[in-house]
Amino acid sequence: MTAQEIIIRPVVSEKSMSGIGGKKYTFRVAMDATKIDISRAVEELFDVKVAKVTTVHVRGRFRRQGRNQGYTSAWKKAVVTLKPDSKGIEFFESMM
Repeated sequence: MTAQEIIIRPVVSEKSMSGIGGKKYTFRVAMDATKIDISRAVEELFDVKVAKVTTVHVRGRFRRQGRNQGYTSAWKKAVVTLKPDSKGIEFFESMM
């Protein structure tokens, strides 16, 4: 898999934005990506040094709209912590 296939999109939420001060960035990643794959993809795409990667499987939530009901799709979330001497990711820094 290429780096663009591994990192699907950044997660922009109140909780994920609070981690930017500690150089923690949150991404939606491919379900079959490993921590090593995610680390290499972030280093390649953003030219930074990764210290740690934490992953979470997010279950689909039950939703109703009128008489229709179902589950949202399940996805995988990765929280990437950068090394202290590494520069930040510009996309997230511009949002602060």
